[in-house]
Amino acid sequence: MTAFDLSGKVAFITGGNGGIGLGMAKGLAEAGAAVVVAGRDQAKSERAVQELGGKAVALPVEVASEESCRALVKETVERLGRLDILVNNAGINIRKQPQEYTLAEWNEVLQVNLTGAFACAQAAYPEMQRAGGGKIVNIGSMMSLFAASFVAPYAASKGGIVQMTKALAVAWAKDNIQANAVLPGWIDTELTQRARAQVRELHDRVLARTPAARWGEPGDFAGIAVFLASRASDFITGAAITVDGGYSVNG
Repeated sequence: MTAFDLSGKVAFITGGNGGIGLGMAKGLAEAGAAVVVAGRDQAKSERAVQELGGKAVALPVEVASEESCRALVKETVERLGRLDILVNNAGINIRKQPQEYTLAEWNEVLQVNLTGAFACAQAAYPEMQRAGGGKIVNIGSMMSLFAASFVAPYAASKGGIVQMTKALAVAWAKDNIQANAVLPGWIDTELTQRARAQVRELHDRVLARTPAARWGEPGDFAGIAVFLASRASDFITGAAITVDGGYSVNG
């Protein structure tokens, strides 16, 4: 269907060199978009670009830096001519009980996960406005909906992602920019592999609650990425869409 065709579009994905970000990048590239893989580990980003082939480019970014986000947008436009799609996927987590965090650790998680997403969106806005519209996809989490004792700053940041997405959707609808959030369930990535090592019986608890009876895979995000980046979703904005195998609806 032409509504899902991304030929001629340019996307950049923060944290696009692995996990969910790379799964989304593959979907966007297969749909015809030129993809900028943005991350701190340039060697890892270069390897991801080799997997993507075609019109993929690896660029460095520190999402916690406003200057770095603006430089990334500038270089994207200089090299590829425009910017149509932003996927804010970069994120970190520090697992501790609330009383054990330092304020520096709290600030680090919020700065990368929430403030960084805002900085990238703010940097992308003028280019999307100039192009006549755009798509912003912010990656939240099950922790946008639920809580856990060991992820206070992460949960705060991911809850903030949903509310920020709604605010951007309302503010920029006049510019034909749609902003939506994707809330992944328990996905088999490097981040959750560490979680399984740190949180006792997590693997079994996830399987027991997930109706699909499996952990998600990065490839499960290719379709939702293409949908939210394409004309097929032009009348959807401010939404928070779960991709979780039914985890969030299974009481």
